[in-house]
Amino acid sequence: MSELAVRELLALDRAAQDLLFRAARTADTFTDEPVTDAQVAAIHDLIRYGPTAYNGQPLRVLLLRSGAARARLLPYVSSGNRAKTATAPLVAVLAADVDFHERLPELYPHRPQARDWLADRAARAEQARFNAALQIGYLLVGVRAAGLAAGPMAGFDAVGVTREFFPDGRHEALLLMNVGHPGPDAWRERLPRLDATEVIRTL
Repeated sequence: MSELAVRELLALDRAAQDLLFRAARTADTFTDEPVTDAQVAAIHDLIRYGPTAYNGQPLRVLLLRSGAARARLLPYVSSGNRAKTATAPLVAVLAADVDFHERLPELYPHRPQARDWLADRAARAEQARFNAALQIGYLLVGVRAAGLAAGPMAGFDAVGVTREFFPDGRHEALLLMNVGHPGPDAWRERLPRLDATEVIRTL
């Protein structure tokens, strides 16, 4: 599809489209400028409206700012991700709350029986992971909407991080995300993307 056609069909203006998608990259380096609590709260206030099954909202975010907190995390991070995680202004540990169903009477009040539907822990954990992953996608775009850059990373020992930071057994670490203002040489060259004809079928 031509650039002109895309511009005419999407409701967001061109600058917003670029900020969220075309011009955005996964950042490898960051400046020293901090990410404030107010910025994090504003991002959450935006992305919390993204849909999840049963309105369950199982994503939980643990922010690591202090050197002591980083020191606890870094042994579980792969060697290729360790240096940038040590120096990013903010690191978020993104986890799924496996017991999210306890909040369903409040969050899904028109189906009071929904909590009981998820009594089986294994099935509930699958729901939690899937919907938290959806929310991580919303969070990534929300970080970009705030004019910040994100560096999501799956290269870490998730079991170890879960044990270290969530010993209650209620949460499962899914992803790490460095957040901040992009630094020098933050971006790699844009990799190829599949065309719509390679992804979409119509029956």
